Amino acid sequence: MTFPPPPADLSAWGAPLQPRGAALLTDPLLNKGTAFTERERDALGLRGLLPPRVFTLEEQMQRSLASVRRKPDALEKYIYLTNLQNRNEVLFYRLVVDHVEEMVPLIYTPTVGQACLEYGAIYRRPRGLFLTLRERGRIAEVLRLWPREGVRLIVVTDGERILGLGDLGALGMGIPVGKLSLYTACAGVHPSYTLPITLDVGTDNPDLLDGPVYIGLKQKRARGAVYDEFIEEFVTAVATVFPQALLQWEDFGNTNAFRLLNRYRSRLPSFNDDIQGTAAVALAGVIAALRLTGGSLREQRLLFLGAGEAGTGIADLYVAAARAEGLTEAEARQRCWFVDSKGLVVKSRGADLAHHKQPYAHDHPFIATLGEAVRTLRPTALIGVSGMPATFTPEIVGQMTALNPRPIIFALSNPTSKAECTAEQAYAWSDGRAIFASGSPFPAVDFKGRHHVPGQGNNIYIFPGVGLGALASESREVTDTMFLAAARTLAGLVEPADLAVGRVYPALTKIREVSLRIAAAVAAEAHATGLARVARPVDLVADIQARMFDPVYREFA
Repeated sequence: MTFPPPPADLSAWGAPLQPRGAALLTDPLLNKGTAFTERERDALGLRGLLPPRVFTLEEQMQRSLASVRRKPDALEKYIYLTNLQNRNEVLFYRLVVDHVEEMVPLIYTPTVGQACLEYGAIYRRPRGLFLTLRERGRIAEVLRLWPREGVRLIVVTDGERILGLGDLGALGMGIPVGKLSLYTACAGVHPSYTLPITLDVGTDNPDLLDGPVYIGLKQKRARGAVYDEFIEEFVTAVATVFPQALLQWEDFGNTNAFRLLNRYRSRLPSFNDDIQGTAAVALAGVIAALRLTGGSLREQRLLFLGAGEAGTGIADLYVAAARAEGLTEAEARQRCWFVDSKGLVVKSRGADLAHHKQPYAHDHPFIATLGEAVRTLRPTALIGVSGMPATFTPEIVGQMTALNPRPIIFALSNPTSKAECTAEQAYAWSDGRAIFASGSPFPAVDFKGRHHVPGQGNNIYIFPGVGLGALASESREVTDTMFLAAARTLAGLVEPADLAVGRVYPALTKIREVSLRIAAAVAAEAHATGLARVARPVDLVADIQARMFDPVYREFA
């Protein structure tokens, strides 16, 4: 099997010899720190290298939790957790799994945005691989330098569009590292199977090029043939060195994201989380919201602020879902409208429109502003994927409320500073009637005697389960129908208690169960469509659950 259960011994990690003594304490996959038993300390040459008291994992976790909470701000907490991960991965993941609602915002959205901005200044220890233009012609050689064999999961970025922060070049490494941490914490993919990669092709950010602590190549971003040849060599090298790996494209610019996905998705199992993961989580939120608003998916009219990879990805998946409910493709596309930085996306704009926008360029008079588009088009759902903060104004939210008894308002831009509006604003400006979700977490809001819990429409609900299901089934490809299955599964896991407080996603505390159910749905799709390369097990859920890593210490032989 290409995705076995979590390794129980060092041979499954590809380690030829068991390290001893001080070397063992520097390996984060094996180090247990003060939890090494008396017997292990003698057998492994650790006597005297550790304080004498032996702690349990639970005791270590409580000490680490207290240390996190003592840190003065989110970035300092991120730095502490990164250092913990680099020292003792089992302890790190035990802490994250047991305190997921508190820890996920610190290791990923929204803190990871600030961490990427500061990545050069806070850089301590290498994690993952930096592949630069200097390695052209020998990328496979560099991949073979990775110390763990049997890589199954790679998250890669070129740093051009990090969250809503723009071109951060090599500082974008925080994204692959963070995403893979979520794969382990939320879906149980063993950390020994994961590899974060940053493709450093330069940056067009002048502040970085002139900055004293920038860790990447100080040159303009490569484009055209040089860029394409570099990506081609990279994909070929991955398929050669890690033939069992799934590749996740992350935070590529719009110019490259769509074409790279389309070029390589059938060459090796791969997907783009910004396009497909965002689409699935947003569609799931809309499906769940319909249990509060009534009506069918095919009857909705979606208005997007932002027409990049996230927005058009959501629209594409909505079209697939609406077609399954009986609409033609043309009818389904007619339910999706976009406002970009220049106004409403319409046919008359012609050559002004990028390729990915053209399917949603309708035959309609041009509209210059979002407010006018809301009044004219009368949407049932307003979805923000613009990276432009404070663009859902009181007037716009008020217009949505006048049009809909329960307006669906999703402010999905990340990090928090880029959100189109806050949860508190959405509820206040809609007189408590909005069904709100956001990309970053917002606290609960009490408004006019009612308790509202905003849902976090974050990709964390989708990509870990999709990746796990694709790996477990050894799928040759990750298809759009798998993401549609993931969206429907996620929506189905929203319980009446969630809807009662306005939340259209399950509680984050249930994320491992969510990921397991999505993985099973994705694997079932792979088996049903003939893409799976292994026989279908009798019980998909039980089979996948047996493969999930549980962060507990194992005794050394």
